[in-house]
Amino acid sequence: MPQPFDPPNAGMAPVFLADHPVLDFLNTVAVVEGRPVDFLQSDEDVLRWLKQAGFTEEGAPKLTGAMLLAAARKLREAVRGLVAKRKVGSRADASVFNAFLAKTGSYPQLVWEGRKPPRVERVREQKSPEQMLARLADSAADLLTNGDFDLIRECEDDSCVLWFYDRTKSHRRRWCSMAACGNRNKVKAFRQRQLA
Repeated sequence: MPQPFDPPNAGMAPVFLADHPVLDFLNTVAVVEGRPVDFLQSDEDVLRWLKQAGFTEEGAPKLTGAMLLAAARKLREAVRGLVAKRKVGSRADASVFNAFLAKTGSYPQLVWEGRKPPRVERVREQKSPEQMLARLADSAADLLTNGDFDLIRECEDDSCVLWFYDRTKSHRRRWCSMAACGNRNKVKAFRQRQLA
């Protein structure tokens, strides 16, 4: 049974700290003050997140009834399950994710303008919520197949659920953010050493 999520407090917004947009998408669910918070509460929240992440397409339709929100949450949880299974080296059922990809409605098109050499562009229809999320779903498929899962990690803070891609030079990143979880754990370790 899914855990209930609190809506975010006014002024709170999802963070972009994972060094990969798909992991940032998973991080739209976070633990804030000990409670799970879902930053996606409406179609507008999803559209705002897609724009911030660079996944918006021209010609997006107006949707009603939180259809985009439902599709985004479904995609997010399908990808979360696949990332978690891939991280531990387990086999996973990709049927929900593949069904989502099947609805994205894109195709390659040859573009040849003037004297420029021809190129292939992907045409993406924007008639359904799944089609509006197609670029994000493609990025998730790429992460799952080509990502270095030795460098894809969950924050080591026991109360944090955020993911990140460790792109540091030493590949020793442990926290979603040094300013938040890293600092809190360093202070905690310092206090424990002082007590000892």
